[in-house]
Amino acid sequence: MMFTVFLITFFIAFLLSAATCRLIRYVAPYWGLVDHPGERKIHTKPIPTGGGLGIGMSVLMTFILGQLFLFLMMHAEPLRLLLPTTVTVHFDGMMYRSGQLWTLLGLGSILLILGTLDDRFNLYWLFRLGVQIFVAISAVYYGWRLTVFIDAPMITNILSVIWIVGLINSFNMLDNMNGLSAGTATICGLFLAMVMFIAPNPLSHQPQFFVADFLFILMGATVGFLLYNNPFRATIFMGNGGAYFIGFLLAASTLTATFSGYNGITQTIYVPLLIFAVPIYDTTTVVLIRIRNKKSPFTGDKNHFSHRLVDLGFSKTQAVLIVYLTTTICCLGSLLLYQVDFLGASLIFLQILLLLFLINMMEHVGRKN
Repeated sequence: MMFTVFLITFFIAFLLSAATCRLIRYVAPYWGLVDHPGERKIHTKPIPTGGGLGIGMSVLMTFILGQLFLFLMMHAEPLRLLLPTTVTVHFDGMMYRSGQLWTLLGLGSILLILGTLDDRFNLYWLFRLGVQIFVAISAVYYGWRLTVFIDAPMITNILSVIWIVGLINSFNMLDNMNGLSAGTATICGLFLAMVMFIAPNPLSHQPQFFVADFLFILMGATVGFLLYNNPFRATIFMGNGGAYFIGFLLAASTLTATFSGYNGITQTIYVPLLIFAVPIYDTTTVVLIRIRNKKSPFTGDKNHFSHRLVDLGFSKTQAVLIVYLTTTICCLGSLLLYQVDFLGASLIFLQILLLLFLINMMEHVGRKN
């Protein structure tokens, strides 16, 4: 029954995103949200941007509808009796976490606005980074922080800020080919939601429905956007606003979720690292290449994972699909961590690292030749 609820919320977000992105595609040029061809761009004609607004607005509208429905059910006992107890039993917990939810969405909206303004006015990178750090610190202050099985709040808080800011910029960097960032986010969100069923909350011993449904709504919004921006065609771009918004919500989801399962097993610390291995790999290698070339890490270029695949002879569509496939392979490892002990989990993690290292070696030799 709960899975039915997830599908309903997914399709609501999907329909709202499809409709909103279609509308924004036509009005974006009047707002000055147009991405023009350039040296670092792969498109040859101006494309409207601002698709991230469609993603963000659809997520917000879905939660507004959900909040109104929840409020109605909490204050209309006859209507509440029409629903199965498998659903209504979660209403009190959902109402209790509403404040936390809207705090999270409010912080995400700040980044959505920041990125959209950057799409329009090309804001200074230091200002953008400062706002991202402010939002990350605010999120940590309100309770979104890593659990790494160490009793050192200062260290975990700093790591949490780095994790949030890192994923925000990772998904922004991934937004360099049609459908790449949104598609990768959808794959990561799907596997993270699956982990929420595998790893019950250690206190309630129930699947983490709240986080899973949150991810299904986000996936609905990204899939709705992919109708207009996918590896085969693009009539609108997501823009920095959408990438910031998606990266932040995914980062916050990992900090909201409990990965310890029943026994508090420490190997589950690998779960977020495996799910987001490809975005982290892309960001890390791009920064290292820029430093090696004596350029600023914050200067855009065409040295991303997808660009490097194109340099090897793949088409842009093939490059995006290869990134999808690599992301899926890395994410599959996260589903196995709860079936093995710490040594087994470490071997799975090492296997993924070696896979990415092998890919990097093949890239380097291929580009050199």
